[in-house]
Amino acid sequence: MKKNITSFCFVLGGLLMVLAGNAQFNYKKKAAPGTGPAKDTVVPVAPVAAPVVSKTTAVADPNVKPNKSIDTTLVGGFNSNAKKSLRNNYGFSSSNNGKKSIQQRTPANYQNLREEDALFSEFVWEEVDGREKINRPFIYQAYDDNGDQRFFAILLKAIENDGVVPFSAEGGDDRFTKPLNIDDVNAMLKGSLDTQLVQNISNPNVFDTSIIYNTKLAPNPDSIYTFRLKEQFIFDSKTSRMYCRIIGIAPVATIVINNKPVKRTLFWIYYPELRNSLAKHEVYNPRNISSRITWEELFESRYFNGYVVKSTLDNYNDKMLNSLYSDPKRRLLEGDKIKQKIFDYEQDRWVY
Repeated sequence: MKKNITSFCFVLGGLLMVLAGNAQFNYKKKAAPGTGPAKDTVVPVAPVAAPVVSKTTAVADPNVKPNKSIDTTLVGGFNSNAKKSLRNNYGFSSSNNGKKSIQQRTPANYQNLREEDALFSEFVWEEVDGREKINRPFIYQAYDDNGDQRFFAILLKAIENDGVVPFSAEGGDDRFTKPLNIDDVNAMLKGSLDTQLVQNISNPNVFDTSIIYNTKLAPNPDSIYTFRLKEQFIFDSKTSRMYCRIIGIAPVATIVINNKPVKRTLFWIYYPELRNSLAKHEVYNPRNISSRITWEELFESRYFNGYVVKSTLDNYNDKMLNSLYSDPKRRLLEGDKIKQKIFDYEQDRWVY
């Protein structure tokens, strides 16, 4: 009897040892030949880890209030800051003195024209396309001590540095009725304003208002190659001469919308206020870099080619030529007729 009890205890102890071993190890079945090790592999069981709370998890702050942010980035590509050359950039020694004299140039005063002496007067709107060969200096892409040499960049510098006031061109207004500032011009060049709601970092239940600029409708720097001129032709009876006085200049941008180019007048600048700034910038001369004139001399001498887009001659509805004639060739012919009528009026005043 004692022997049987002893044997039973021995067997029971062996079973307990096996169960204890199974609690610590898992046994994998014997792998098939050629697919794994030939012997059984014992893999220890990894202990279960407690859940880790991330320290970066944001806790909602009930004191957070929604705020409003506006994009204030600068406009790039149109008018980078001028970098002064630290060495003489020319082969002749008098270049420094010559460049200083450019900044001291002033335009010549206009001859006084009285309204009582004006026998003939008409307004004409012309567009100067910088892609034409004679007008290529308007889009000359180079930098010197005065900065960007494109004509549109010169207009921006005149607004920012010389206090020239731009005026709104909304609704075809070209009478200088609504002044703008440099921030309005920069916002115009960035595109249209777009308002977005952004989730607050401190409190995900609060949404901040972010005002950014949608650059899809922003003009490309190379797309501003057209400039509109508002001119008045006046025949003075005292001097028996036809004068052409430029009243305003407006850059026109070409924006692609739905794969179609659309022209948009950006702003107007009163030309008499711009003359002092134009007199301090030289025009690119493709034939002789040492013989250059200023932009003010270019406009006064009319060293450019423009086509008429509107006039006050026989225009009872005050419309552009593109509204009156759908054929572009017809518009060019009508524009040439307007120029010829003004020229004939001056010639008919002479008596031989």
